[in-house]
Amino acid sequence: MEFLGSTLTATYAHPKPTPTNFLPAIGSLTSSYRDRFPHSNMTHSLSLPWRPSTYYKVAADSPTLGPYCTRSQKVSESTMLPFVSNRTTLFTRYTPDDWYRSNLTNYQESNTSRHNSESLRVDTSRLIQDKYQQTRKTQADSTQNLGERVNDIGFWKSEIIHELDSMIGETNELTDVKKKMERALMETEAPLQVARECLFHREKRMGIDLVHDEVEAELLTEVDNILCCQERMKLHLDKAVAQLAANRASQHELEKDLHDKQVAHRIDDKCHHLRNTSDGVSYFRGVERVDATVSVPESWAKFTDDNLLRSQSERAASAKLRDDIQNLLVVTANEMWNQFNKVNLALTNRIAETADAKNKIQVHLAKTLQEIFQTEMTIESIRKAIKDKSAFLKVAQTRLDERTRRPNIELCRDMAQLRLVNEVYEVDDTIQTLQKRLRQAEDTLQSLVHTKATLEHDLAVKANSLYIDQEKCMGMRKSFPNTLRLVGFC
Repeated sequence: MEFLGSTLTATYAHPKPTPTNFLPAIGSLTSSYRDRFPHSNMTHSLSLPWRPSTYYKVAADSPTLGPYCTRSQKVSESTMLPFVSNRTTLFTRYTPDDWYRSNLTNYQESNTSRHNSESLRVDTSRLIQDKYQQTRKTQADSTQNLGERVNDIGFWKSEIIHELDSMIGETNELTDVKKKMERALMETEAPLQVARECLFHREKRMGIDLVHDEVEAELLTEVDNILCCQERMKLHLDKAVAQLAANRASQHELEKDLHDKQVAHRIDDKCHHLRNTSDGVSYFRGVERVDATVSVPESWAKFTDDNLLRSQSERAASAKLRDDIQNLLVVTANEMWNQFNKVNLALTNRIAETADAKNKIQVHLAKTLQEIFQTEMTIESIRKAIKDKSAFLKVAQTRLDERTRRPNIELCRDMAQLRLVNEVYEVDDTIQTLQKRLRQAEDTLQSLVHTKATLEHDLAVKANSLYIDQEKCMGMRKSFPNTLRLVGFC
């Protein structure tokens, strides 16, 4: 079962609402209504109230969402009923009052248009003359403004050229000072290497001479001083590189601004000399609506003035940096030279001290050798005395041994027996005393030999230290870069 119609509130059963400001022709409305409504046979009058069952029928086809004008073409002619002749009058949109008002409006518009046309013709002639004079005056003002603009550009061009020349000169001077600083920095490598070599050689000292003396302290101070000077030089070199970059940036901005000013001067000068009869004058439609400007006179002048001020500021900073570098070169050269002299003086004093100690050790060694010789002679005499006392001890002990063989009562503790016993004790005590003295003499000899070895070792140590300080260190420190080389010349 299918619904071919519905109540009056159904949206698809009504024509589309038209805008209030558009009133279509009645004939078109009639045809549109005729094509839009697929009526079936109706047995009731059109004046009857609209009921839901009016267009209700059974159909086999399913409904579609296409427009009813298309569906109406598919309906057989035998199933459609024509509209009645008076149906058009039921759907008219206007009244007689609307018709009269429309005509009256057209009359009034016609009168107004003719009046405006007459006024326009009267004003047109006067307007042509006024606009001609105004156009000539405007062109003259534009020409004058262009001339002033050309003068302004020329003034800023001269200022930029003057500042650009000054900046180029300052950049060249700073580059020369930077090269001097680089040469001076290279010259500090040799004194630094010498100081480090001296410290390295002095590490080869032996024994007690491996002391943290004044020379080593001054050498460490010299190394720290040279490294500090190098750090300050490198810091100023970095500043010089950054300042050169800033100078070149300012120079680039000035050159770019100068190029733009030259192009603008050429263009504005050409525009200033253009006349109505000049060649190359043509129409460029819509060019007045293209606003390609990026500045106003105030910002335009401020841009160039800022470039000049920036360049002047960079030049002042560059000049100050050049003075700082020159002062730094002099200060560092003096510091390194003074420390070099301090190290040499300390080395000279240390060499003198070492040589004096070596001489004293040699004297003591000679005395020790003499005492060793005398001690050895004493030991030989003690040994000879002990050897001599052995014979007395043998005789006394032999006598006592022989007397032990006396028979019976003859084994008497007489004075001879007592004396022999005392003699053995006395000789043995003498031998013991001599042996003790021999041991003391031998211990003294060992001590003297040990002292001799210590003195000989200390003498070798002093000789080695003297060789290191006098031959190695002072030999390398005979030459030092002069002040001119330390400040970057040559």
